[in-house]
Amino acid sequence: MSETRSTTRATNYRATLRHLHEAVNSGDAELIRQAIDEVFAPDVVIRTPLPVGATGAQALKEVFTTLLTAFPDLHVAVEDVIVEGDKAVCRNTVTGTHRGDYLRLAPTGNAVTYNEMFVFRFADDRIVETWGVVDVLSQLRQLGAIPGAFA
Repeated sequence: MSETRSTTRATNYRATLRHLHEAVNSGDAELIRQAIDEVFAPDVVIRTPLPVGATGAQALKEVFTTLLTAFPDLHVAVEDVIVEGDKAVCRNTVTGTHRGDYLRLAPTGNAVTYNEMFVFRFADDRIVETWGVVDVLSQLRQLGAIPGAFA
């Protein structure tokens, strides 16, 4: 592949992820759903365990509905984006205040900060496969659901 094509692809992938994160950070559930439809293939393969019964893009919509209900001020700060071939990796810091039910936990009012990393595989400029690691242990400690010396 030519260097120009590779650079263009990397620029497009970064723009796609920026669009997704801007929608997420808007706090607007409808805007997030629209961005998911634009960015992800409908049958995207999600290789991260999710607490929802749906699959594909619908699963992502359910996850963000849950997150926005629990953390209405949810914010994803993108720390790094690395693009190589047909994949992009995002390392993020997520913050929010626990104002609604989350994983069967009643609202605590606690602020949380946790890290996550995702690998996205693209085809035809849409995300068709994802792998992710979310620091749920840190979330649960900060919410008081799991005792621990650190958050």
